Parts: sequence; structure tokens; C-alpha cells
Amino acid sequence: MSKTASKHVWAFGPRFRSGSFGWRSEPAITRIKEAVSEIKAVARKEPVLAAEGAVLFLQKLSPALQSIDSSSGSIGTAVNRAIDALVPIIAKAPADQKVRCQWMEQLYQAHADDRIPYIECLGDYWGELCASSEIAAQWVDRLVETVDTVWSRNKVERGFYHGTSMCLSAMLAAGRHEQLLTLLSKCPYNFWSYRQWGVKALALLGKKAEALRYAEESRGLNEPVGLIAKTCEGILISSGLMDEAYERYAFEANHGATYLATFRAICRKYQHKAPEVVLNDLVARTPGEEGKWFAAAKDAELFDLALNLAKRSAVDHRTLIRAADDFVEKEPSFALNCGLLALYWICAEQAYEATTGEVLAAYTQMLRAAKIAQCTEAAMDQLRKTLESFPEERFVRVALAPVLAF
Repeated sequence: MSKTASKHVWAFGPRFRSGSFGWRSEPAITRIKEAVSEIKAVARKEPVLAAEGAVLFLQKLSPALQSIDSSSGSIGTAVNRAIDALVPIIAKAPADQKVRCQWMEQLYQAHADDRIPYIECLGDYWGELCASSEIAAQWVDRLVETVDTVWSRNKVERGFYHGTSMCLSAMLAAGRHEQLLTLLSKCPYNFWSYRQWGVKALALLGKKAEALRYAEESRGLNEPVGLIAKTCEGILISSGLMDEAYERYAFEANHGATYLATFRAICRKYQHKAPEVVLNDLVARTPGEEGKWFAAAKDAELFDLALNLAKRSAVDHRTLIRAADDFVEKEPSFALNCGLLALYWICAEQAYEATTGEVLAAYTQMLRAAKIAQCTEAAMDQLRKTLESFPEERFVRVALAPVLAF
């Protein structure tokens, strides 16, 4: 540790004592974010000092979190985000070889002592953390024999070695691509976490077709389909095969937290594809869930398609009411139909916890849009037909009784 670092007092230091957070994850998540912010602030002016702080933080992290209830997954997510943010600070710091080797030793020991584990994914960054092919090669020479030995044992004696991912990552960084592939051929597991390094090695060797096959062969019951698809998609795009990448992997590789997020991600990546084409392809991939793509169609201002989708399967009534409110003046016909469809799906008992206020809001927006579009009579006639389609329905009828003008 440098003299400057030894004199620096990190605010996060005392907060990350062993077991200091008890079982609650919220305070720990807050402190993790504060620590990352503190290190980032220092990195702007003193990158080596910031890297020292990042190494110290990663050493303290797992012991401090050891008693936390991690069942929700929120603390694990916070840790992974912290590692994503701090690895580049360590990797890019202009430290001499002696200092960097010291950091690597500290991180290796922290990783070995990580029992929960929290910083297990640090191994995937090992080649990047080495920051030079020379240091990466030193780690390969140190780790490869143990990995080979563990994988060569019979199933009963095999066990787990925490340095496996470190070794594979360092091999790639050291440019030992053929050696990496030879080692992976001995791996008794079909784990993507290991095989991803083989895909990268083959791609760097210019064997993209083999890399694609190698990635596809990594699919399995518990393997990350999205990550594998994203890797395969990247190989095809880098080869200029955009249409093939779209057809084979776009949906799996860009699957977002919402249907709208998925649609936007694909449109951003495949800008030569018309939004309507993308949306129709996505709808075709999810039969029975057509209404789930309503928000995507609305976002792309494909109003006719949006309404068509909303008629084919249920759309959340709140989404439809918001759409009616947003477009009542710009697209009154669209807004009118959104209001009617909201009432339709509530009548069909496809609305989760609909309230009287929401029924009235749908009716109000429908009526307002109808007046702007000068088709009030036709809209009321359509509402009447909707209610007649559900003769046993009472909730909507009761809610609208004070305002209906039939």
C-alpha cells in the first residue's frame, strides 16, 4: 500500500466491520452505494488511491454482510452492481506492477474467504483486473494446474475450486486461447459460466462459426438462455449477419423486464427493421399474449395495431385508461376505443382489483374523446352493446348508473 493510501481515511471503513449489519439488508445496500460513490469521487483526481479503496472495500464486503438475510436477492444485486462499478477503477489505475500484484493477492484472498458467497463473480473479471498480459500469464501459471487436477478427478473427489473462473479469465487476457480451449475440453460440466470463455477464445481466433456452435452447445436446463443468445447474437452481428441475428436471437437476447422494454431494445439494435415488423414478429412469438404488446404499439404510435392487440387478449385496464387520457386530444378515436376496451375487460372480469373510480375514469375519457371526435351517439351505442354482452355483470353497471345517459 502506498504512503498516500495508508494515510487516507475512508468513510466506509468503520461501517464495514465483520457482521456489522445484522440481518437487515436495507442499511447495507445504502452503505454499499455510499462507499461506491466515495470511491468514484476520489477516482476523479487520484485513481491509484481510489483503486486502493476499492480493493479495501471488496476485502471488507463479504465479512460485513455475512449475517444478512439475502433471500430477497436485493443485497446480491447491490453487491454485483458495486463490483461492476469498481472493477474498472482498479483495472485502469496507473499502478506499477508491484502494487498491482499486491492488489491481486488481496483480492484473491478475499475471494477465497468469501463463504456466502457475495464476491464470487469477481473471478470473471480476473483478466481485466490483471491489466496486463504479463500479470495474467503469471496467474495462469499459478492456477491452471489446480483447475486441471480438480477437473480430472472422479465425480466423488472432484469438489469445487474458487479459482477456476479466475484461471479461465486470465488465460483469455494472456492470449493463451488454444491452451484455454484444451483445458475446457477436460471440464466435466457444461456450465455456461465456464464455456463462455471458450466462445470468446474461438471468436478471437477468428473461428466465429465454431464459436457459435460452441455457444449453442452450452444450452441446458439451468443455463442462462438470455446470455447465451446475446453472445450468439453478437457473433453474428460482428460478422455482418444482421438479419440472421434478428431471426435467431433478437427475442431471447433482448428480453427486457417488460414487453415495452423488449420492443424498444430490439428496435434500437435493429434499426433497419420497421417498428411494425418488429412488433408483429414479437406478437407471433407470444401467442395468447397479444394484449401485452399494447403499450409497445402505442409507444410506436401504431394506434390501429394497438387497438387490434387490445381486442385479442386482455390489457390492464389502468394502462388503457392512461392511454385514453394521454391521447384524448391528439388521437380522440384511439382514446375513445381505449376507454371502451378498459370497460370491456373490466366487464369480462379480466381487470385486477378494478375500482369504481377507475370505471368512471374510463367512461369519462371515452365520453370526452367521443365529443372531440363528434361521435358521442355511436360511442354510447358501443358502450350499450358492451354491457349487453355481459348480462350478468353488475359492478360496471352500478358504477355507471349515476352518469349513464342511455
